[in-house]
Amino acid sequence: MKISIKTNIYIIFAHLMMALPVAAAGFPERPVRMIVPFAPGAAQDIMGRVVAQRLTEAWGQQVVVDNRAGAGSNIGVELAARAQPDGYTLLFANEAMAINATLSRNRAFDAQRDLMPVSMVVINPRVFVVHPSVTANSIKELVAMARAKPGAVRYGSSGVGTGPHLAAALLASMAKVDMTHVPYKGVAPAITDLLAGQIQMIASTVSSAMPQIQGGKLRPLAVTTVKRSGALPNVPTVAESGIEGYEATAWSMLMVPAGTPRALVTRIHESAVRVLENADVRKRFAADGGEATSSSGAEAAKFLQAEIQRWAKVIKEAGVRAE
Repeated sequence: MKISIKTNIYIIFAHLMMALPVAAAGFPERPVRMIVPFAPGAAQDIMGRVVAQRLTEAWGQQVVVDNRAGAGSNIGVELAARAQPDGYTLLFANEAMAINATLSRNRAFDAQRDLMPVSMVVINPRVFVVHPSVTANSIKELVAMARAKPGAVRYGSSGVGTGPHLAAALLASMAKVDMTHVPYKGVAPAITDLLAGQIQMIASTVSSAMPQIQGGKLRPLAVTTVKRSGALPNVPTVAESGIEGYEATAWSMLMVPAGTPRALVTRIHESAVRVLENADVRKRFAADGGEATSSSGAEAAKFLQAEIQRWAKVIKEAGVRAE
């Protein structure tokens, strides 16, 4: 009996479709790369390694962290966007990707087109900390200082267009005051100058500032999330401090290259959710002020779109330009 070419195509397609769940069930069969677009030791790197280690344990295959820092995370994000969509490349992205959607005009990729969200991972507050010589004990008092002497309050950041920069720029914009931005090549040198009194303030991650806060070397004024941080329960939010509607969260999201087979995305998502529900992981993130936050891919995509729109508005109003 002869079988037509058309029938052969249908048979081949059916076999491929049946093979997909089997391939997903056996995934991964070799080490998986997790690209972290920041330097080793950065807050994003530390959280990424927690997730990578737990996935390694769940899968029985090594999840290798590949640090690709530079260009405000664009180098690592582009590498992930151009990777084979086979499930063996993950991206541990953060809010820099949403900021760069507006700030970096010459990117060779589009994060929303070339990457697919798998799940949210963690929501982190930033905390506005000041040198002890600063007389302000609250955001309200700091704003009054800035209003009395425009430009006199100098705040540091890890660079133009970074999360710490835009968190403070948003504060200045909403409070309608003029503060002076001093960019650094990373958070560490900014905090070093803050400790020396060369600048007055920075919107740091809780994990980076906590040792200095506990040692009395820096004073926290407010956290940037809509609710207080479990790591700093006595520190009010910026919104509580008189700037209603203020929010500037740091966050992390697990992504894969666009085109990754749905069965593999589902497998990775299910594993990631189990990691984020683990009590030890939640406790580890909470120690740094973060909240483990799993989601569906669709929810993560919606969140990313909202963040892109939020920071586009801040960048425009603050007149931020890429270096």
